[in-house]
Amino acid sequence: MFLYGAGGHAKVIIDIILFSTEYKIEGIFDDSPSSKSIYNIPIVKSLSENISNPQVIISVGNNKIRKKITQNLVATYLKAIHSKSIISKLDVEIGEGTVVMANAVINPNSKIGNHCIINTAAVIEHDCKIADYVHISPNAALAGNVIVGEGTHIGLGANVIPGIKIGKWCVIGAGSTVIEDIPDFSVVVGSPAKFIKTNK
Repeated sequence: MFLYGAGGHAKVIIDIILFSTEYKIEGIFDDSPSSKSIYNIPIVKSLSENISNPQVIISVGNNKIRKKITQNLVATYLKAIHSKSIISKLDVEIGEGTVVMANAVINPNSKIGNHCIINTAAVIEHDCKIADYVHISPNAALAGNVIVGEGTHIGLGANVIPGIKIGKWCVIGAGSTVIEDIPDFSVVVGSPAKFIKTNK
């Protein structure tokens, strides 16, 4: 398998995969590499033309860039799930290309879309619906029945109360507390979270 992106997010995915026996990372593809390898894994500027439909995880933290890459790359997308994450066995769905990091919790009947990042110690409670390309940052917590739209970034340590709907391509600032629904393309900060600008 290959990673696409040789930044900091790649290092965490490498850590997940190196300590599992499911995959072996053959290389890391990056458009503008700043080094020749990460942890002795070679970085290359392009995938070999001899590799048809490669197995890939997009190791880029930026949600918009991650989406753009998947729209232009024909590949089989794998998941990376840390062995020390806690994922309910009751009706949880996790989409292709999604990464779940150490100490993250995903509780029953939650649905996680494609190419999401569920970061270190993030909590997704029961019956949540997370769309594609979402990033739930470290120590962020979603209470039950929360809906998060495509491409939204929930910041470090943010909290969302039960039953809230957050639109697509929103940014929820670090440490914010969301107590009401958030429209598409909103940037909100504070406790309680307040709109500050449009994310376009």
